[in-house]
Amino acid sequence: MLESELFGHTKGAFTGAQVARRGLFLEASKGTLFLDEIGEMPLGMQAKLLRALEQGRIRPVGSDREVEIDVRVIAATNQDLEAAVRRGTFREDLYYRLKVLVVRVPPLREHREDIAFLAETFLQRYVAANQLPPRRFTHAALRRLEQYDWPGNVRELAHVIERAVTLSNGEWIDVADLGLEESLPATAPAAGGGEVPWPDPRQLPAEAFNLDKVTQRLVVAALERTRGHKARAAALLGVHPRTLTRMLRRYGLCAQEAAGS
Repeated sequence: MLESELFGHTKGAFTGAQVARRGLFLEASKGTLFLDEIGEMPLGMQAKLLRALEQGRIRPVGSDREVEIDVRVIAATNQDLEAAVRRGTFREDLYYRLKVLVVRVPPLREHREDIAFLAETFLQRYVAANQLPPRRFTHAALRRLEQYDWPGNVRELAHVIERAVTLSNGEWIDVADLGLEESLPATAPAAGGGEVPWPDPRQLPAEAFNLDKVTQRLVVAALERTRGHKARAAALLGVHPRTLTRMLRRYGLCAQEAAGS
């Protein structure tokens, strides 16, 4: 069926083929054909795709004639194709044929600063689609969204927001509506295991109780730990990125200087 979808078929080529079909390669002639999840393609079909790309010709199912094609192919995958080649589940020759120009789309966890904007976009989309009254995220809900690692990337974020819109009853969407409690990444343990040790307050000097100085040191330490990435530093501190920006202004810091100090 995939071969028929891509290359087309003649009338009567198989059961149910009551009319001829051009296929996507011909439909996309002089244009672009996007192949999603290319890593899931069966090996047999991979060989036929490689032949089409190399020769610029396809043979519709049931036909004894080849047809020329002129199309740009873009393929996408969430798999490690190099690892798939080593496992023998993806053809090495097809991999290098497709690897002419590679565009890496970073996972959502690598640009957490975009999560709030994307979540708000999806929120408005699903509220409008379901003809619901306005919905808003609580501050705690936004923090939870920004701290989550999103193994399913933007698609998972969209599904979470859609579910929250469906299940929430009031104007505000809170943490409980997101359904992420069981999916949060575990907090990394301190070196040697166990909780981070807290100093005995009776042994601290008086100046150690200056809240502004303590907060400033924590901000600088978080930025150093995340190499100046404000969204990650905010998640580490447990604050919203906008709150961290206000802290930086208050203490006369900037992410680049703090990270290098």
